[in-house]
Amino acid sequence: MCMDKALLEATAAALVAPGKGILAADESNGTMSKRLEGVGLESSAEARRAYRANLFATPGCEDAISGVILYDETIRQNMDDGTQIPDYLTSRGIIPGIKVDTGTIDLEGCPGEKTTKGIGAEPENGWADLGTRCAEYFAMGARFAKWRAVIKIGDGMPSDQCIRSNADALAQYARICQDADLVPIIEPEVLMDGNHTGDKCSDVTVEVLRKTYEMCEVHGVYLPGTLLKPNMVIPGNASTVQSTRDQVATSTIDCLSLSTPRAIGGIVFLSGGQSDEDATAHLNIMNAGGQEWQLSYSYGRALQAAALKAWAEDGAEASQAAFAHRAKMNSLARSGDWDISLES
Repeated sequence: MCMDKALLEATAAALVAPGKGILAADESNGTMSKRLEGVGLESSAEARRAYRANLFATPGCEDAISGVILYDETIRQNMDDGTQIPDYLTSRGIIPGIKVDTGTIDLEGCPGEKTTKGIGAEPENGWADLGTRCAEYFAMGARFAKWRAVIKIGDGMPSDQCIRSNADALAQYARICQDADLVPIIEPEVLMDGNHTGDKCSDVTVEVLRKTYEMCEVHGVYLPGTLLKPNMVIPGNASTVQSTRDQVATSTIDCLSLSTPRAIGGIVFLSGGQSDEDATAHLNIMNAGGQEWQLSYSYGRALQAAALKAWAEDGAEASQAAFAHRAKMNSLARSGDWDISLES
């Protein structure tokens, strides 16, 4: 199959358009159920649909949201009026995307480390191979995809095998997506779990990104038709020394400058355990300095936490208001125009 490079580039550019970023609403059914239960709500396919449909219907959210990453269940569901969710998003000028990895598994020979699956068919779980699924998702309206690798820092971790395994899987996934005309979001997440320093996070992130792009070259991935979804450079959450917001922003840009090709379509950060406000502030500082990449967001909890709480406590309109506020704050951070005073 021959990829449509022009379409891939156009989609990638639209996803990182000025003032816009991506809503990550691709939590697995199990994870989304836990989050609903965490705010005192019962979970079901309908409960997950109702919450997300209300979020997607937020008035004006298309001004700050360029795309939404969906889960397999969600891309097959409808809005309250019966419109299929991908069709509804498209009608609002929001690009539908899809999570295509099928989760992590233990990496053989590397205790405590994970690799991500989803390339081959998994008949026991009802999953077709990735190429078949990508073609189906494209026909359903998706125009981009996401695959998350998980890298843990610890005693002897990450191992070279862990880094190589995840880099190769990310590159294979990216090429398969592009052959189906889906823009791949490449997400190698170095986790915040641990007591490691910010410098250690930076060193590992540089190594992981370099290996990932080395494998992308091996697999013939077209970089302008890709987006990178990296972690920011932040000390482990159990570290006794935490970085200031300015230090996080500076370290993250330095890390990317050492590891990331200029040819990629853009960067959409994950929020990865940060508070809502920290995720916005870090992005704002990076953009205020002016960068050679488009620096945007692909946030899950940092866009949804307040909205989910409001959904449980105060209902639909309050949930939309909370989501609209966080989306607006991050939209401003895209151009370095956010300020703490706007949070009140």
